[in-house]
Amino acid sequence: MISKKHCFFLFVFFIFKNISAQEKESKTIDSLKTEKLNEIVISSLHINNNLLNTPASIGILSKKDLLQNNTTDISTVINTIPGVFMQSSNFTTTRISIRGIGARTTYGTNKIRAFYGSIPLTSGNSETVIDDIDLENLNQIEIIKGPLSSVYGAGLGGAILISPQLSKNGNQSAGISSVFGSFGLLKNSLNFGLDEKSGSLNISYHNLKTDGWRENSAYNREGITLAGELFRKKNSKLTYFSNYTYLKAFIPSSINKTTFENNPQSGAPTWVASKGYKEYKSTLGGLAYDFSINQNLKNSTSVFINYKDSNEPRPFDILRQYTFATGARTQFSGDFKIGKIKNNFIAGIEYFTDTYKGNTFENLYQQNNGLGSLQGDQLTETGQKRHFYNIFSQLRTLLSEQFEIQAGLNYNKTKFNLDNYSENTNQDYSYDGIFSPQLSFLFKPNSLKTIYFSVSRGFSLPATEETLTSDGTINTDIKPENGYNFEIGGKFYFFNKNLYTEIAVYRMEIKDLLVAKRVGDDQYVGLNAGKTFHEGIEITLNHNWSINRFFSLNSYLSGSLGNYEFKEFVDSGNDYSGNKLTGVAANKINAGFTLNTNLGLYFTADYQFVDKIPMNDANTSFSNSYNIINLKSGYRFEILPKLMTHFATGINNVTNTKYASLILPNGVAVGNAAPRYYYPGLPINYYGTISLNYLF
Repeated sequence: MISKKHCFFLFVFFIFKNISAQEKESKTIDSLKTEKLNEIVISSLHINNNLLNTPASIGILSKKDLLQNNTTDISTVINTIPGVFMQSSNFTTTRISIRGIGARTTYGTNKIRAFYGSIPLTSGNSETVIDDIDLENLNQIEIIKGPLSSVYGAGLGGAILISPQLSKNGNQSAGISSVFGSFGLLKNSLNFGLDEKSGSLNISYHNLKTDGWRENSAYNREGITLAGELFRKKNSKLTYFSNYTYLKAFIPSSINKTTFENNPQSGAPTWVASKGYKEYKSTLGGLAYDFSINQNLKNSTSVFINYKDSNEPRPFDILRQYTFATGARTQFSGDFKIGKIKNNFIAGIEYFTDTYKGNTFENLYQQNNGLGSLQGDQLTETGQKRHFYNIFSQLRTLLSEQFEIQAGLNYNKTKFNLDNYSENTNQDYSYDGIFSPQLSFLFKPNSLKTIYFSVSRGFSLPATEETLTSDGTINTDIKPENGYNFEIGGKFYFFNKNLYTEIAVYRMEIKDLLVAKRVGDDQYVGLNAGKTFHEGIEITLNHNWSINRFFSLNSYLSGSLGNYEFKEFVDSGNDYSGNKLTGVAANKINAGFTLNTNLGLYFTADYQFVDKIPMNDANTSFSNSYNIINLKSGYRFEILPKLMTHFATGINNVTNTKYASLILPNGVAVGNAAPRYYYPGLPINYYGTISLNYLF
């Protein structure tokens, strides 16, 4: 019998074989002067804005993609990108890994840098949160897979670039929408957009609530987003962004295998008894000024602030945290010639400072007559200030119409200060400066095809808890992870540009692997424990088919086949070398289609397969593989001139599959209980949406 792996490689071989078969067709297309390549526009942070000229694997989620499900859960659409795996539990706890990088993070996302416009979303302790911003306020998401750190700084896994929704084309619009569904799901949104010659304004409000389907899993989030442009002229503009979020989310926590199989709606008993939750207020704001110095030189300079005040009552303590970050980034870009050879460049510097203060208190919930958490005496008080700067540059040299070289270099310097108020100590520490080079070769046989090879080095800084010893002092033995990524890939249009195909093959080895070793209920100590090995192949197919004047079909298929393992890893005397990497599925497939009609009716179906996941470093426990099917149908029409209406209904997890939507890597057994690895995913659930949009 042919295995899944053999089938996948045969399919990839078929695609590459067809490149030459399609050569004749592409030359015919090139000869037609009226034919123009449909470019996918990407962020201005790149050295150019054409996806085909970028020697990297970049997953693109358009506005349409972001709204394809129920507009509440970003993980559904993020997971359509091969090599990217986002695990989520009731919106509250999420983890994104790219090509296996970041899979062992206990809670949250690190080893990835994220930007909202030009504002970093990644905090000074390396944590990235992208789900605070409402999906309806986003224009596009780009996920860069691999450490192209010459421009984006730290991030072994890659970078996530989020483009805010901005009004264009001189229009005014207003809209209202509602989503309602199973388990008390309700989301209401309001938005207004204005675009004039000198500037634009976009303001929106959303409120998302759900009762949750598990015990102690109610969720409430509301936010206001403001974005636009001012002082817009031919060669300059000022862009502004701001986002305020309030969130209160109760936490059911993880459960063991027996509970997962027999009573998955249950929460962890201590979390239910303490009514544990996470609550915070977060404010993000920034300004970016873009201007042309002359015909060949441009500058973009941005400043930002990010403030977060959080409170998290947990069974073992109550954690209060305050974070305030500021920073600035300036980037010069332009072009020049050396003889007849054209060159493009980017050069700049980014500075970031982050101030953190954390307190823990006793949780006296057992003495509170069943009313939940009750704050007691203070246990600890610590503070940390982290500063870093990135100096970056990238050069693109067009040797001919077919060949080009891109090279880049990033230098990072990080230092931090630790205050342990409980012990009345103060320490300063800094990491050695890190150089991260990147070199790529790109070959374009014609305007519809690109083949590239790249090698790049990346690194990831330790999170705050990983920098500390068990007694709260700085761990001077810890150092950042680092590794080289080798990648070859291709991007191709076929069949008169109705089929787009992207293939990437990569190999990466991570050294000085950061391991968060648990030493208490919620206390971890970091150590560099070895090496991991990441290799795989990814493929994306997007196809558009105009069936006739009435019907059209858009379809996609994406798949990733990986091998992630510990190359050298010894922890507490246990040798895990050769074991599969914890917390990530090596193989993942997504497919789907949308059938459109010219009457505004449409039908969408999506499918996802996720392979089994190693749940501990010893590889003695694995989650089951699973298949998820989602369906949606809708109708868009005009009630009155300029007043558009959209109705839609959907079913997620049609087959009512029992699966773990989030795995807690290396869950620890308490007493005689089994380890709590599982965060159960939603069973079959239903939703409906309605929206009204008026164009003035």
